[in-house]
Amino acid sequence: MSHGPEATSQGPGDATGHAPGRRGAGEWANPLTPAGTPEVQVLIPSYGRQDALAVTLAGLAAQDGPSFGVIISDQTESGPAWEQPSTAAMVRVLQAQGRPVQLEHHLPRRGMAEQRDFLLGLAESPLVLFLDNDIWLEPGMLARLTAALREAGCGFVGSAVQGLSYLDDVRPDEQQPFELWDGPVRPERIRRTDEAFGRWTLHNAANLAHIAARLRIPAGGWRLYRVAWVGGCVLFDRQALLDCGGFAFWKDLPAAHAGEDVVAQLKVMERFGGAGIIPSGAVHLEAPTTVVDRSTEATEVLLDE
Repeated sequence: MSHGPEATSQGPGDATGHAPGRRGAGEWANPLTPAGTPEVQVLIPSYGRQDALAVTLAGLAAQDGPSFGVIISDQTESGPAWEQPSTAAMVRVLQAQGRPVQLEHHLPRRGMAEQRDFLLGLAESPLVLFLDNDIWLEPGMLARLTAALREAGCGFVGSAVQGLSYLDDVRPDEQQPFELWDGPVRPERIRRTDEAFGRWTLHNAANLAHIAARLRIPAGGWRLYRVAWVGGCVLFDRQALLDCGGFAFWKDLPAAHAGEDVVAQLKVMERFGGAGIIPSGAVHLEAPTTVVDRSTEATEVLLDE
C-alpha cells in the first residue's frame, strides 16, 4: 500500500537514518568486519562515461541504509572505468564505508539484455537495484525505494530519472496520465498498443518534479503511482524478476537492441505488479546515450500484443 501525502517513512537504521555497517570517516582505517549478504545489491551496467559513473557512485556513497553492495559490469574495450582516478576514488570510498564493491570487466559486448543478465546472475541479495551509470541519487532515495517496495509487496518500484535542465519546462499534456495507486499495487498487463502505455510521458523532462511540487508530500514521505515502465533506476524483488525469466531472453535478440528493461518490467508487472515512486530523487546527468543503434525494439520482438 502506498503512503498517503501526510505520511512519512524511515529507512532501516537508527533514528538518524544511519544503517549499521555504513562507516564514517573516523573508522575508514579500521579493519573491516566481514558482513553477510546485504539487503540490496546495486547492479550498474557501464560502458564509457567514466566521469558520469564517478558521480553515480558518489550518490551511492551518500545513502544511509539499507545495507547494500555494488556490482559494476563495465564493457569499455579500452579499459574499465575504475582505472580512471575519479571512479577509482569513489570505489575506495564505498569500500571504506563497508559497502562491498565487485568489479567485472565483462567482454565481449552482446547487448544490454546480456549485460543485465550477467549482472543479475552475480546477485544474491533479496532486492536488486538496476541503476544506470549516469544517474545521481538524492540522499535517502535508496531507503525510500526499499521501504516502499517492502510495504507494497509488488515486483518492482522505480524512481524515474529527471533532467533538471527542464525545471522551467512545464508540460501539462505529458502529465495527464498521472494516477496514484489508491490501495494495494496490483498486477497489470500492459503492451505498447495499450492506452496505459501512454504513461511513459510522465518521465519526460522534469515532469515528475512538477507533479511532486503539486502533491506537497512531506519530507521523507512518498506515494506510489501507475507506470508503463521506468527507466534507469528500478528496484526489483530479485526472486520475482527471476520467476519472470529475468533477462535470459537476451539470446533471442541481436546485440543491437533497445527496450530490454521494458520487456522485463512488463513481465514482472503482469505477474506481481509494479509502481513508480514520487517524489523521485533520481537525477539524469543528461549525458549522450551509449545505445546508439536502436534498430531492434525488444518489446516488438518478444512480447505479443
